[in-house]
Amino acid sequence: MLVSVHDSLTSVRGAIVSCERCPRLRVYCRRIATEKKLEFRDWKYWGRPVPGFGDPEARLLVVGLAPAAHGGNRTGRVFTGDSSGDWLYEALHRFGFASWPTAVSRHDGLLLRDCYVNAAARCAPPDNKPTPDELLRCRPYLEAEIDLLRRVRVVVGLGRVAFDSWLKASGWWKKLPPPGRPRFAHGTEARLPDGTILIGSFHPSRRNTNTGLLTRRMWHGIFRRARRLLGPEPEIRARKRRTGRGTMPGDEGERRPWPLNGST
Repeated sequence: MLVSVHDSLTSVRGAIVSCERCPRLRVYCRRIATEKKLEFRDWKYWGRPVPGFGDPEARLLVVGLAPAAHGGNRTGRVFTGDSSGDWLYEALHRFGFASWPTAVSRHDGLLLRDCYVNAAARCAPPDNKPTPDELLRCRPYLEAEIDLLRRVRVVVGLGRVAFDSWLKASGWWKKLPPPGRPRFAHGTEARLPDGTILIGSFHPSRRNTNTGLLTRRMWHGIFRRARRLLGPEPEIRARKRRTGRGTMPGDEGERRPWPLNGST
C-alpha cells in the first residue's frame, strides 16, 4: 500500500501526477486537454491526475468525487476553474479556511488554512462517473493522504461516493459492522470511534445547485458546522477580517498568517 512508502504529501503528489493506472481515464483526460472547450482554447490544459491541495496541518478534510474535465483537468488543482469550486472556496473563505473566495488557476495564490481538499478519484472521468475499479485503483492515494494528515478532526464528504470512499480509505468501512457504518445523507454527522467527525453533504455540482437540491443556506450550514466543531477561526484571521486588511503572507508585522500550500 502507498501508505507505507510515502513519507510526505509532496511524495504522494508526485505519485498522483505521474499515475497511469487507469487507461480509460488517462485517454479521456488527454483527449479533453487536446480538444479543449472553446471558452478555454487559449489555456494549456493540465491533462494529468490532480493531487490534493491545502494545509499539511489541516484539521478539516474535504473529499470530493473527481476533477472536472474543464475544471481541475484544465487548471491542475482540485475544485479550481469550475462552478463547484466557486461554491467550495466561497464557503471555505466565508468560514475562515481560505485566503479568498475564488479559485481560477493553480497559480492564483489561493491558500488554505487548517483545511485540505482532495478527491476519491484523481482523473476527470467521462460523465463524471468513475467506475468502481477506477476508484479502487485510486484509493491508495487517499489512504496515503489520510495517513499523513494526522491532525484531521472533521471530514466533509461531498456526495455518497466521496463519503463512502473516505470510510473505505480510512479503514472504518471494514472495522465497523454494516449496521454501524455511517450512511450518507446531506447534513448527516457521525462520530467515529477515534473521535473523527464525518459530515455528509450533497456535492455542489450544477445539477444539484441549479435544481435547488443544494441551496447556499444548506451549503453554508455544512461549513458553519465544521467551523463550530473545530472552534473559532484563528485569531489572526479574525483580526484581519475586522480591520479589512489582506489575508496573504507578507503583511508587515505579521508572521505568515497563511500556510504556504499553493500549488505549483
